[in-house]
Amino acid sequence: MEYKRLISKDKYKKLTLLHSNDMHGDFFEEKIDEKLTGGVSMLSGYLTKCRNEDPNVIYAIAGDMFRGSVIDSEFHGLSTIQIVNQLAPDIVTLGNHETDYGVAHLLFLEKMATFPIINANLYIKGNDTRLFKPYHIIEIDGIRILFIGILTEEVISQTKGENLIGSFIGIEEAAKEVGKICNAYNGLDIDLTVLLTHIGFEEDKKLAAILDPSWGVDIIIGGHSHTFIDEPAIVNNILIVQAGTGTDQIGRFDLIIDTDENCIDSYSWQAVPINEENCPRDKRIEDLIHSIKAKTDLKYAKVVANFDYELTHPDRWTQTDLGGVFADAMKDSLKTDIYLMGSGSVRKTKMGPIVTFQDFSECYPYDGKSYGLKLSGAQLKKALLHIYRDEAWLGDHTEFYQLSKGMHVVYSKSKHELLTCELNGEAIEDDKYYIVGIGEFHYNNLEAFFNLTYDEVKANDEPIILTTSDVQTLLEYFENNKHLGFGLEGRLEVLD
Repeated sequence: MEYKRLISKDKYKKLTLLHSNDMHGDFFEEKIDEKLTGGVSMLSGYLTKCRNEDPNVIYAIAGDMFRGSVIDSEFHGLSTIQIVNQLAPDIVTLGNHETDYGVAHLLFLEKMATFPIINANLYIKGNDTRLFKPYHIIEIDGIRILFIGILTEEVISQTKGENLIGSFIGIEEAAKEVGKICNAYNGLDIDLTVLLTHIGFEEDKKLAAILDPSWGVDIIIGGHSHTFIDEPAIVNNILIVQAGTGTDQIGRFDLIIDTDENCIDSYSWQAVPINEENCPRDKRIEDLIHSIKAKTDLKYAKVVANFDYELTHPDRWTQTDLGGVFADAMKDSLKTDIYLMGSGSVRKTKMGPIVTFQDFSECYPYDGKSYGLKLSGAQLKKALLHIYRDEAWLGDHTEFYQLSKGMHVVYSKSKHELLTCELNGEAIEDDKYYIVGIGEFHYNNLEAFFNLTYDEVKANDEPIILTTSDVQTLLEYFENNKHLGFGLEGRLEVLD
């Protein structure tokens, strides 16, 4: 990446820009390779260390502070805001999970936050009034930084339940909004423009490609796709970064800003491990977390399931044994022919063999309805072909599904074909009908996730609500069924 260098060095200012995303309630450290890693105590310690070493430090969070922890879900984000207040971020944008408890509750949580929250695209239908300030300007040591928060409708589908709330449709509309804000504030001697996004790494690259260079966007700090990188991507002369997920690492830019030319003179970026070697502990934040945890321990220590062995879910874009058990539990409980369990609903990479209510709640934090759809074999195959499209294998944040028992699918990536599609050893027939169960979130996004319209599904039969609580259904099944974990192989084969 080329930046103009000037001769006069008094125009240069050093800035350290730290960033996290998708923390998902990852509050506690864990031992990895005999080394304590992650957790907000050491993260806070690292932030304090950086702030003490250099006054020109900004810490940004690119969405999804919420979910993933019983501490978060038990208190509906109130505890998370308390904890993040102690980290003292300078700027935060919204992720899709910030809306999980409802937009009204989110506005309440914003009042508790001691840090600014920006978002350019959530608005009230009818008068287009924004719910949040779309941008925030931070001035530090004579450097003026413009932050803009972006979240598109593709990743905020939960707000479809909020009839009064609207959002951007896609990156083209988001780009226009970025242009409006940059055009309005470029005259304020802005030295650095940063987009805080929560749309996924590949979408960030697409967004960067269509931004007008004259708008002056320098950096995109993203989230949502949980992408780990070794170095920034560069698209349209814009640096694009993301810091994986959780609190095991933090992204760090060391920037030299040319305040006369309002540009980056030079930079370095790294993903800094949050571990006991790099980071002191913060006892103050530890005491806060443990006081909150003490209130949840008794409730969440109950054993709710026994698996035959530790089940794993290492990758949401593959069929996993832990995902398969969840799909089987819903299929058996709801008496469907097939259940398609959203891979993203399973939030832990491993669980068992003994499963406490805390384990379960952290693994499956989203409660909701499940729907039964009457689909023809042709419609089911159409949906599967959409799920297995190329984007699913390229790291895009597409929706993927765990197949319930009895399903056997062989998919060819090179041919884009289902070579085999069977249920209980028999080929799924195009003109035969099957009852397929899916979760509420996926039902609300039927066309985007399955390439099926409501009209074509309802032409077969009206969808029915099979359960009003997935969580209650799963807990009842796990508590009453033992020896879970075998017979999970061979459901999905992906060739080429």
